[in-house]
Amino acid sequence: MKDVKLSSVIDLEQIFRVLWQKKKYYLYILPIVFVLSCLIIFPQPRYYDCDVALAPESSSESMMGNLSSIASSIGLNFGEMGASDAIYPLLYPDLLSSPEFLVGLFDVKVKTLDGEIETDYYTYLKDHQKKNILMTPFQKFSDYLKSLFDTGKNDGRSTGESKRNPFMLSENDYNLMETIKGKITCSVDKMTNVISISVRDQDALVCATMADSVKAHLQDFIIQYRTSKARQDCAYYQGLTDSARIEYQKALHRYSEYSDTHKDVILQAYISERDMLENDMSEKYNTYSVMNTQLQAMRAKVQERTPSFTTLKSATVPIKPTGPKRMFFVIGMMALAFLVMSLWFARNVLLGKETNEQ
Repeated sequence: MKDVKLSSVIDLEQIFRVLWQKKKYYLYILPIVFVLSCLIIFPQPRYYDCDVALAPESSSESMMGNLSSIASSIGLNFGEMGASDAIYPLLYPDLLSSPEFLVGLFDVKVKTLDGEIETDYYTYLKDHQKKNILMTPFQKFSDYLKSLFDTGKNDGRSTGESKRNPFMLSENDYNLMETIKGKITCSVDKMTNVISISVRDQDALVCATMADSVKAHLQDFIIQYRTSKARQDCAYYQGLTDSARIEYQKALHRYSEYSDTHKDVILQAYISERDMLENDMSEKYNTYSVMNTQLQAMRAKVQERTPSFTTLKSATVPIKPTGPKRMFFVIGMMALAFLVMSLWFARNVLLGKETNEQ
């Protein structure tokens, strides 16, 4: 008997001889693997990817804001130092994952490429998603188990609510929100602050529509955030201006009415009263003029604070599906099966054992 030991040299000729002796197993197993792989992958629905890229205006309000982009290139983050914004580009991926942002996408109107479905995104995900028919029995069994423990809570859609509260979502709404979260990918280049957004969906037109909608929602959120303080100031001065205008109009009306009813008077008491009304009217007008000037300044500040965006890559309807890669999957499974069988049949040779199998 020879001792069993690992072979330091692999005898390829002996391995090929062993594998050739087992060729009938390959003829049986590989076709089975091919059929099973096709059954698994071909019912899987196709999906498309759509990418958009945009660049927000860079902030140069302070020297520290300028240094932040340089520091990011060496792994440092000075984004919150010297900048007035609490939400800077590196936080945009977290923003796209927030419930407030995702729930805002429920009511986006979508239409499939074939024109058969035209509804909101909530209904499209809920009722019009293609599914793998092989998973249908398992899904029905899962739904049956859920029905046994159903607490009778209302679906957010069935209550007739036009706006959902992200703070308290129904189970169905929460699951759809998580589905949308998995379909959206956002990344930010640390050096250039270029925002890249990718959306994946089963229909090419829906995919492009949602990619453009996500970009628009993100832009709108950033604009609302960046201009929130200026808009509050604008609303405050709008109220002061309206109040000052009303007071001025009242003073003008009192002065005009008094002047019309006291023409050609020579008594000093009447003249003094008229002068007092005129002075009051002038003060009210000056106050109104100052408030109106401040209001115009606040409106200009809102425009100044409104960020601009440059679209580097716009949404386009994809021509070819991104996946699943059916042929690669089938070929990969067959190659894996071939490798596993070959290693199993040649294990004795690889371990240095003698084989006497014919």
